[in-house]
Amino acid sequence: MRKIIVTLAICMVPFLMGNKGGCTNEPRSASGVNISSVKVQIGPDGKTTEQRNVADRLLEDNKPGSIKHLYIISAYSGQVIIYSTIRGKVTSGGKRLTPTSVAVQRGTSADGFGVKFGSDNIQYTGEVLQDDGTYGHSVDYLYWWDTKGVYHQHYVSGGQIVHISNQPLVVKSVVINMELSPKSE
Repeated sequence: MRKIIVTLAICMVPFLMGNKGGCTNEPRSASGVNISSVKVQIGPDGKTTEQRNVADRLLEDNKPGSIKHLYIISAYSGQVIIYSTIRGKVTSGGKRLTPTSVAVQRGTSADGFGVKFGSDNIQYTGEVLQDDGTYGHSVDYLYWWDTKGVYHQHYVSGGQIVHISNQPLVVKSVVINMELSPKSE
């Protein structure tokens, strides 16, 4: 109790001296810099550019009958190793149609979100259904539209770079180095 009173007294001193900062929960860096914020402008549709990009990516990724172009690029040589067309979109192996965890016993809506399994068996999960209608995680990537309206997704992993576009790209060559059987010595 004495510790609480001392803490309150210490926090009140700046306030009583006219400094309304006192003790706050406002984030502050080790160098003493306070948090900053900025008013982000919205467009006529009421969305920020980031919100519009996410919405447009969901629309682009889910266009029925769309064709995309996949390029696997060597991070070492810059050569295109594999090129392929994609019907629809690529999907991460971590994506699922069902959550990865549910309550062991039947719960209530207070336990999370109800998910139907079978004909009428409802289990509850804390996982949130994502904007694309799936559960699970995708690999990290960047995406954008260029000034010509061409959609691009760019992944970097290990020794390769994966690039996906809704239009074919002009590349020097495609190099596929594959062996059909092990070399005999």
